[in-house]
Amino acid sequence: MGLFGFGKKKDKKEAKPAETVDEDKVAAEAANAAAKAESAETVLAEPSNEYEGRGEERGPWDVNDEDVPDYDDYLDLGAYYLPFLQGIELRIKASRATQQVLGSTITYGASSLEIEAFAAPKTMGLWDDVRADLLEANKNASETEGVFGTELKLPVNVKGGKTVNTRIVGVDGPRWMLRGIFSGKAAVDPDSPETRALNKFFADIVVERGEEPLAPRDLIPMHPPVAPAERKAAKAAAEAEGQDGKEHFKDIPDNKPKGPLSQDQTTEVKTTLARGPMFSEVR
Repeated sequence: MGLFGFGKKKDKKEAKPAETVDEDKVAAEAANAAAKAESAETVLAEPSNEYEGRGEERGPWDVNDEDVPDYDDYLDLGAYYLPFLQGIELRIKASRATQQVLGSTITYGASSLEIEAFAAPKTMGLWDDVRADLLEANKNASETEGVFGTELKLPVNVKGGKTVNTRIVGVDGPRWMLRGIFSGKAAVDPDSPETRALNKFFADIVVERGEEPLAPRDLIPMHPPVAPAERKAAKAAAEAEGQDGKEHFKDIPDNKPKGPLSQDQTTEVKTTLARGPMFSEVR
């Protein structure tokens, strides 16, 4: 899943002959695409208890949505593709026991956004049930209208007696639910530039549910980050050899998080995402 799922929007365009991948050309194209994406306006809904227009007017998107944005230059994590945002830091969360990637966290200024994608039933959404469970389990949680529909405000006690305010959103898509946990300014100040930037970032995510049989609330399988240049190079090599691409998984670096491990999960800073070339390396 993921890896070679990019560029599906381009099926509508005239096919071009396969070309040898030129790193400088890829870098330039990525930078141009990043600049274009950064300048484009994602129109979010007005605060409401319903989130209207997902998959038509706004995201988060599904890879099979008719109007899904071109995600060629997004970072591939398997369950979803992350868009470009200048100056963010990406952290990967993994299982302590298996090192399986479970989710990601974006840090931007004094704010952060934790992202997880869950399998959902075919005939109904999941966010209403998840939100009800959170309300029942946390007496300090409260509902509020937000740009993604009904959201939760949840104060969380952390070590040292400090309380961190969080804003939890959920958006239902076809057989998936994408959950975002905002903290910092993005959780408490709707007019902050950081809030607007991370709201847009969340809305621009493209989800790939895959065809795996998954129970509702199961995390959709993820893999370590794969940069656009890596995907394009592997895809070009596969096409040149007349293969389906899976043989080239070995050419993708294994970026599983490494210690220190804490409890059942560990988080490690994997990369700072910056332009020129976008997502070209993990450092």
